[in-house]
Amino acid sequence: MSSSTITLPLGGTVSVPGHRRGRRMRLRLLLWSGPLAVFVALAVLGPVLVPYDPVTVRLGERLKPPGAVLETGARAWLGTDQVGKDLLAQVLQGARISLFVGVTTVLASGLIGLVTGVAAGYAGGTLDALLMRLADLQLAFPSILLAILIAAVLGPSIANVIITLSVTRWVTFARVARASTLVTKEREFVMAAHAIGADAARLVSRHLVPFAVTPLIVVATTEMGLVILAEASLSFLGLGAPPDHPSWGLIIANGRNYLSSAWWISTMPGIALSLVVIAIGQFGDTLRDYLDPRTVSE
Repeated sequence: MSSSTITLPLGGTVSVPGHRRGRRMRLRLLLWSGPLAVFVALAVLGPVLVPYDPVTVRLGERLKPPGAVLETGARAWLGTDQVGKDLLAQVLQGARISLFVGVTTVLASGLIGLVTGVAAGYAGGTLDALLMRLADLQLAFPSILLAILIAAVLGPSIANVIITLSVTRWVTFARVARASTLVTKEREFVMAAHAIGADAARLVSRHLVPFAVTPLIVVATTEMGLVILAEASLSFLGLGAPPDHPSWGLIIANGRNYLSSAWWISTMPGIALSLVVIAIGQFGDTLRDYLDPRTVSE
């Protein structure tokens, strides 16, 4: 059984069984994967759980507080907004939009970053310098301001939000993939494969890309939360999802004029957004520690 050595403050060392640390990491992963599983389930099964149309206007039911009984006998568990739309249905629909935008954007930007980073790290020279200077140029602008600029040009729609966020998020993936490629291509097995005549395509596909994917998975978990937050920010400004697709940012924006009389309109989606982003961030941080061999010894 492997073990980890810890240096004591007053001198000496103590050996800690590695499987205990690994078990703690797995418990932490399970702890933070629970809220994420609930988020995915609510996003997928939302219309089944709450059959109300999130965009149906019922002026007679406007500004009902959480738990109020409507004229139809149904209960508005999260209340209604200023035009009588059920807030729970809107929050569940917003979860679906956030999940779709987050997953699609991370996949698109991750693919762009993987290709760009591996190409720059393997080729080196002029191509590496050109791609990294392009990345540095993009990093010189705050990502949210660049996203606002692109979204304002393209117009509000979910597809445009995905394009906008993919363009602004690929740099992080590219830098991680490049760093992994620079380290991997100097390892003995890659040099041996090159010495026996393996071509560039085989070296990249069989050796460099697989080693770059693992750190990118960790980056993707962190980027997922940032993408969801960026989508909510764009929707809050009216540059994200259109009005017939209520996202969390749009719901928060609709309720900002009713904070004193109907606080639940902005508060409920704000709480949902905060919990999801925190859970994703904690899950990504734990996953990074779990996959780092220097942190966990199996």
